[in-house]
Amino acid sequence: MQTIASQLDTAFRDAIQQAFGIETDPIIAPSQNDKFGDYQSNAAMGLAKKLPQKTNPRAVAEQILAKLNLDGMVDEKPTIAGPGFINVRLSPAWLAKQLQAIAGDERLGIEKVTKPTRVAIDYSAPNIAKEMHVGNIRSTIIGDAIARVLAFRGDDVIRQNHLGDWGTQFGRVVLAMWYEASFERTGQHKVLDDLMDRQQQKDPAVLGQVVREIAAHHQRFIVDDPDGTKYFLPFLKENKLTLAGLGRAYAFVSAVTDHPDAQTVRVKHPKYDERTLAVLPRLVTTFIQNPGEHEQERLAWEKARDVTLEACYDVYRQLNVQLADPSIQSEPLERGESFYNPMLPDIVKALREEGLAVVSDGAVVVPVPGYESPLIIQKADGGYLYGTTDIAAVKFRTQSLRATRLLYFVDARQSQHFQQVFWTAKQAGWLENATAEHAAFGTILGEDNKPFKARSGETVKLKELLDEAEERAAKIVAEKSTDLSDAQRQAVAHAVGIGAVKYFDISKDRTSDYVFDWNKMLAFDGNTAPYLQNAYVRVHGIFRKARASGIDPTPRYETLKLESPQELALAKHILRISDVIDAVARELKPHLLTNYLYDLATLYHAFFEHCPVLQSEESTRSSRLALSALVARTLALGLDLIGIEHPEQM
Repeated sequence: MQTIASQLDTAFRDAIQQAFGIETDPIIAPSQNDKFGDYQSNAAMGLAKKLPQKTNPRAVAEQILAKLNLDGMVDEKPTIAGPGFINVRLSPAWLAKQLQAIAGDERLGIEKVTKPTRVAIDYSAPNIAKEMHVGNIRSTIIGDAIARVLAFRGDDVIRQNHLGDWGTQFGRVVLAMWYEASFERTGQHKVLDDLMDRQQQKDPAVLGQVVREIAAHHQRFIVDDPDGTKYFLPFLKENKLTLAGLGRAYAFVSAVTDHPDAQTVRVKHPKYDERTLAVLPRLVTTFIQNPGEHEQERLAWEKARDVTLEACYDVYRQLNVQLADPSIQSEPLERGESFYNPMLPDIVKALREEGLAVVSDGAVVVPVPGYESPLIIQKADGGYLYGTTDIAAVKFRTQSLRATRLLYFVDARQSQHFQQVFWTAKQAGWLENATAEHAAFGTILGEDNKPFKARSGETVKLKELLDEAEERAAKIVAEKSTDLSDAQRQAVAHAVGIGAVKYFDISKDRTSDYVFDWNKMLAFDGNTAPYLQNAYVRVHGIFRKARASGIDPTPRYETLKLESPQELALAKHILRISDVIDAVARELKPHLLTNYLYDLATLYHAFFEHCPVLQSEESTRSSRLALSALVARTLALGLDLIGIEHPEQM
């Protein structure tokens, strides 16, 4: 179904063509002030400058009006204001018919795009062997919202979770697992716990002693179990890994191997030369990336990856994002750095053969015009970097996945990186028939206007933050919802708490930073999820009261009539939903949708205060029940598109 704006656009284009023989954009937009009408055309001012003879814009507007046919759309002739604005006030009867038309469509009249685009969306992308933290939330929920919106419009969406699952850090991860296994299987886990506790004291002298002690343990373990079959493999097969334990062990190994004493303390493996403790993570990384006889290292990496992914899935399910649902698409959801790693030698070779990459100080780099620093794609030691992987991903997504639009929901601080990656991929011919866009987002800040941290100064773990959101919401729900069962209160607390966190983020312009504030996000007034959810609950509360009074609340849309200012305002706003969704898809900014939903909820609360529903005479009651049902459907659709639940009772 054509939107109001598109119908007016067609009518004005026809009028301009008839009056002047010119095809031009009539610049249709909703009026900023209701007293001037509902929609406005600003075409006359621009058109006056294009005409061969100098013409007053108001005279141009009058000639447009003379040819304008808005049969049925208006009850009164459009007016001219100021230098030549044409104002249109729509007929209440015509608006009611438009509402009836969209009411008969489960999509509320929102048409699918006529030419679907195959879109690959890169979002979330957590690092393996670490718990997701608050820094992961923006990419995850903004990317998910845009994926939902584009899919709803009919685009062919391919979600891609570009996991950080490769590189030197995984040598540390697997070494940490090896220590866990060796201490546990020899009955010395308390010794490891003591070493970890002492490491956390942050005292350099104490840590130096820990380095020497762990090296001594390492030497004994490696002599006793040189091939890992005695301690390591049984430990892996028992699958005792937890992400929290893995994270603690990883932090321990990082602190130990980064300590200056690790550069001199040495260990000896029966099969290899003596090595310093500091180089062990890199050695283990080599084992992971080139398994051969080191199957246990590769198995350990796979176990760490699996444990992390399952924890990520728990967070995704709690957040109601679609990255935990493999049935959502035929392509795999996760393609991390490890997936692209085999492609990297060919990427470097191709870029060198094209003359795009050159050798500089032993490294292979791509000099990108306009940037002082080149894009490094291979280090002097032969290692690859994020840029190499991202270029490989562009090539894979355009050539193998056949995507013609690539979207990257990544922190704004990576802007230069992606500009260089996209330029390189384009010059190489891998973006010849596709576009790539970095949909950058700002930072979550604490009350001190610095990146949001826990009081301890540590990074906030996302699971803990979400659990706290539900706990805070549960206290509010317990006070407000004494008539609900325990199970209902728990479900509502989940919907309100998680919805509050997601909405508080999504409702901000994607490119802006914002200050995290529990009180604001959980408020039941203002631009918050609870405020919108409460509007949805209010509609269903009316329906429940109707049934209790023997009134059938089933909407009869054919009875719709718009008589009060509040009814007219609601009708016009509901009919804008399609334009708003188009804007979200175009600008990749879901806050445009949340702003629309907030205004809708505000208009409905005003309607509720001024327009009695159940107490009205039958025809008015039937119309207002139908209008309320459309409000609920519109709210539900909008909240679904940003992945926020909407309970019928709170």
